[in-house]
Amino acid sequence: MHRATALSRHAPGRAIAALAVVAALVLTACDPPFPSDDGFYRPPTPLPSGRPGDVISSRASRFTLDPVTKAPVADVTARQVLYRSTDARGQPMAVSGTVLVPTTPWNGPRSRPLVSYAVGTRGVGDDCAPSYTLSQGADYEGLFVKALLDQGWAVAVSDYQGLGTPGVHTYMVGPAQGHAVLDMARAALRLPGTGLSASTPVGLMGYSQGGGGAGWAAELAGSYAPELPVKGSAIGGVPGDLQATAEFLDGSGFVAFALLAALGLDAAYPELDLETYLNPRGQELVATSQDLCLVSVDGFGTLIDVAFTQIDDYVTSNPLDTPAWRARLDETRLGRVPPSAPVFQYHALVDEIVPLGQAAALRRTWCNRGATVAWTVLPGEHALGLVEGQVPAVGWMAARFAGIPAVGNCLAP
Repeated sequence: MHRATALSRHAPGRAIAALAVVAALVLTACDPPFPSDDGFYRPPTPLPSGRPGDVISSRASRFTLDPVTKAPVADVTARQVLYRSTDARGQPMAVSGTVLVPTTPWNGPRSRPLVSYAVGTRGVGDDCAPSYTLSQGADYEGLFVKALLDQGWAVAVSDYQGLGTPGVHTYMVGPAQGHAVLDMARAALRLPGTGLSASTPVGLMGYSQGGGGAGWAAELAGSYAPELPVKGSAIGGVPGDLQATAEFLDGSGFVAFALLAALGLDAAYPELDLETYLNPRGQELVATSQDLCLVSVDGFGTLIDVAFTQIDDYVTSNPLDTPAWRARLDETRLGRVPPSAPVFQYHALVDEIVPLGQAAALRRTWCNRGATVAWTVLPGEHALGLVEGQVPAVGWMAARFAGIPAVGNCLAP
């Protein structure tokens, strides 16, 4: 009797624990595998013929801000896509991404707009692909994406080259990122069942790495995707000059970003042959960074481990001083072509990761070449700039979608 009483006393707790285990198993079973283990991210070989932006395959997904229950954001449909794009050397490639469309009717002027949203830095590992993290409530830009959906806009989010899909992510390689962002918009417009069409107004947005990706998309749109009705680009924290940014980061607490950019350049341009410059410490760092996601425990640990070191600590000679690397860095410098659509460019005053000076120089170059640029400097550092810039960027983009002419401030200092 005593034993039975004890069992009955503990039964509710045990039942709850058992239910929790079952619920966890059910949630796990319903979740897709990591991109590194998911065949969806493996394109057919060879790629099927087609145009940049053509959808190779797609599947239903979800967009959630809840990492525990994974409850989808209400009134939004989500589809993951695999689509054709073009790498930095002009070769066709497959890129993955997500298309998000509100289910509520569009009540604004003209047709529902689309924002091709370029994400910021998350690492180079397949498992930090935004198409996966957005479906798991684990994406640090999820709230910013939702803010765009709350405007009634559709949102397309590229994973860029090599995040999710095979190969090393070409981190910070502007031409590859710009192509991926533009072709993500094309894929969204061509995806059946979205209500979007070739006449859908398009906006480009992004911050940090995403500011660079969207900035490159803005420069390339006129030549690479002239049919896209791009109304404007709202970009912040733009690393427009990788050479200047690498020199700024060298020896700082954020030198890891410069080292990741070296991996990205080497992936995009194999003739750079980064491995031949590495000393044993550099070889070890590269070997442990191939699958790095910065928001993971390992990623945070790597940031700490390499903080305040110098590029010279990892190489026998600095590749950034060689003609081959300098030539490629010059090719990835923004400012060669003025964006044909207006630009809202913002930057944090005391940005400790992406130097303000090179962003201001980009603004001046674009202005001198005839672009319409509204430039603003926000108080705070890099992460705060992402938050501070959200409201003015959304407001500026809403005005472009409403057909209000943009006003630049190129005459201001």
